Amino acid sequence: MQKVKIPRTVDPAKSAQKRLDVNGIIQISLLKRLGESTEGVKRDAQVSLSFGLDEQRLVVISGKANVEVDLECQRCNQVFAHECEVQFTYTPYSEKSEAEAPEAYDLVDLNEYGELDLIQLVEDEFILGLPQIAMHDEADCNVNSNNMVFGEIPEEIEETKPNPFDVLKSLKR
Repeated sequence: MQKVKIPRTVDPAKSAQKRLDVNGIIQISLLKRLGESTEGVKRDAQVSLSFGLDEQRLVVISGKANVEVDLECQRCNQVFAHECEVQFTYTPYSEKSEAEAPEAYDLVDLNEYGELDLIQLVEDEFILGLPQIAMHDEADCNVNSNNMVFGEIPEEIEETKPNPFDVLKSLKR
């Protein structure tokens, strides 16, 4: 299969009128912010976008994308591969779309030429789709969560600290 690069920017209104479908890739070199947010991007992102109009005549950009990135496990500090898959639905921001857009649509700003930066849009979705706390599956992780210790109190501190309830013993008499 031939790898086709998706366009950098598109006019969403014109693309929606044509009911344009875009299938292609975003090269690793263009996903700089995603690379900074992870331990590295392993392959080009596969992207599928559709432009159209909904029942309210709003421009709708829907799509899905996937990419494989390396993340650092927060339990064992080992790097592991993570498949990041995202789905999204947008409509360009306007006074009309803000009031009438269904909650399922996210609003997106256009640049000064009335165009949408597709690469930035997809990269933003990937960054938002990353797990908050990256961890292996427990079966694959080197650290067993049942054996984890989160800290120990030194013995000398434990012995020298007076018991606050010793005062109550004198009241008992």
